[in-house]
Amino acid sequence: MGEELLSLEQVDLQLNGNSILEQVSLSVKRGEVVTLIGPNGAGKTSLVRIVLGLLAADNGQVKRRPGLRIGYMPQKLQVDATLPLTVERFLLLSPGTRRPAAETALAEVGASHLLKRPLQQVSGGELQRILLARALLRKPDLLVLDEPVQGVDVNGQIELYQLITRLRDRYNCGVLMVSHDLHLVMATTNTVVCLNRHVCCSGHPEQVSMDPAFVAMFGEQASALAVYNHHHDHDHDLHGEVIPGSGHSHGPDCKHA
Repeated sequence: MGEELLSLEQVDLQLNGNSILEQVSLSVKRGEVVTLIGPNGAGKTSLVRIVLGLLAADNGQVKRRPGLRIGYMPQKLQVDATLPLTVERFLLLSPGTRRPAAETALAEVGASHLLKRPLQQVSGGELQRILLARALLRKPDLLVLDEPVQGVDVNGQIELYQLITRLRDRYNCGVLMVSHDLHLVMATTNTVVCLNRHVCCSGHPEQVSMDPAFVAMFGEQASALAVYNHHHDHDHDLHGEVIPGSGHSHGPDCKHA
């Protein structure tokens, strides 16, 4: 892995008198994908807000590489149905963005054809790609992705995780990702951090999937499914529909349910 982009050391956070994070430490290096997993209420989104500088930790240290550029993809986006907002206009709302940059970002996520589409008329998978394109506009050193495949079917999830890996390689950036999709995300991750207010376990996916803390949190069945391999001889479009492809392998041993 490359240089360290971000580190949290012994971070504590309290909100309204409640302990949200306790002694949390993690780091993200250039070229690395770090995934946060954990149950609802574990503090994952709060940790992301600390990384982005939107929340200040009560204790501990947050270190960012000087000049670090962060591209952020939120968990979801709500747009008023009556707001006349095209995909192009949405991307141009990002400070300093011009049309050629917006077009390039859409092309990089395979969504060029959506440029003039009203934002309210795109599918779940298309919206996730648009949000990812917006994150790329900053030419990020670090991509922070909060549930990047939310609302996308399993075939679309596979394609989005592949895309994130390709973008990591293309930009030589680090990725910090929040996800619930254990059986898919484990195959595209270098380091897993299992969070439940504190770090229960962390390390390589195969190592974490066997950790007693992981098994206690997600169950033995999740442990068996965690390191997931997906072999197929086709690809999927933005809607998850099958299109011809050269075949892929997505991790160690997969079966469709």
